[in-house]
Amino acid sequence: MKKDLPENIVEDVAIAVVLEKESPEVKDWNVYLVNLKNEPIETVLVSSRGYGLKDGKEVKTSTLRHSIGNVDSREYALIEAIDEQVFGLTNEYWLSYYIGETIYDKKFIFLPESIVESNIIRIPVVNKPGVMIK
Repeated sequence: MKKDLPENIVEDVAIAVVLEKESPEVKDWNVYLVNLKNEPIETVLVSSRGYGLKDGKEVKTSTLRHSIGNVDSREYALIEAIDEQVFGLTNEYWLSYYIGETIYDKKFIFLPESIVESNIIRIPVVNKPGVMIK
C-alpha cells in the first residue's frame, strides 16, 4: 500500500528557468536541473509539459521526457530550451533520480506568469539570472 512506502524527501535539488542571452529583439531561456547536494544524483529523468488557458482556449503542450543521466554534486544539467510564449501556462517538471539504491521524485510547477522580472534571482551553481524552484 502507498502508506507502506518510505517518504523519500527531495532536498537541495532545484529546477531553474535561466535567461541565457538577451538582445532587444529576443531573450533565450533554458531550463536546468541544479544539484545543490554534496553528493551526485544518478539516473536522472525529467518529464515536462505545459497546460492552461491562452486567449481563452485550453492549451496543452507535448509531454517531453528527458534522460539526463548522472549529475555531480554542486553541478547542473540542461533539461530543455523554453519559449517565452509558454510562460503564461503552467509549466510542470516531474523529476526522478537515485541516490544509491533509493529513488526520489518530485513535481516542480512554475505557475502562469511566475517567470517574470520581479522573481528573477542569480541562480546558484549556474551563476546566471533566472527563476528557481527548490
